[in-house]
Amino acid sequence: MALFRSLADPARLAIVHELARGERRIVDLTKALGLAQSTVSAHVACLRGCGLVDLRPVGRQSLYRLTQPALLGVLAAAEQLLAETGTAVDLCPNYGTEHTSGNEVPA
Repeated sequence: MALFRSLADPARLAIVHELARGERRIVDLTKALGLAQSTVSAHVACLRGCGLVDLRPVGRQSLYRLTQPALLGVLAAAEQLLAETGTAVDLCPNYGTEHTSGNEVPA
């Protein structure tokens, strides 16, 4: 579950998608995502802490890359599942975006 929580943040998910295209520097990610350098660095640090991203030093720069190519398959499967279930996940009383019962099951 921690994997999906870490990828639930739109910025981290966007970083993963950018890194799926190849190695990137923080400045490259900052430009591509339109986010502050400090924000991108913090999200990359989180992904590194999870073991999903690593770096390769090149001179005074660092190139970041995905460490787990299988992650792309997981994301593709999740996107397909969401496409097939439509709004059913959003309407789920336990995990949807509208929690009203107070009896939600912890994620």
